[in-house]
Amino acid sequence: MTEQDLRAILSRNIRRFRGYRKLSQADFAEKIDISIPFLSDIENGKKWVSPVTLVKMADALNLEVYELLRPETIIPDNAVDILEKYTADIYQIFGETLSAMYQNYINQIKIKDK
Repeated sequence: MTEQDLRAILSRNIRRFRGYRKLSQADFAEKIDISIPFLSDIENGKKWVSPVTLVKMADALNLEVYELLRPETIIPDNAVDILEKYTADIYQIFGETLSAMYQNYINQIKIKDK
């Protein structure tokens, strides 16, 4: 793996995780105490970061440093959008499932008590 590969991975991950946290470049740059143009250069793979800045980035995104340098994506880029879109449906189904499990449990207790 080359430095260019690492830059590409880092830039993609920063953009992705910053997007998940709904942070603009300006907000994120301010949070980690760097300029917006420097952040833009990092996100475009033009600049590299110091270890201190890398740690600040990970902390600001509530991640471990290695997650910013991990090449594969465990969570698809659109996972957050999908979850937000279907949150109400997920809660409804989850609630119905829990309700059915609870009712089944109560019915089993009633059968044992007879």
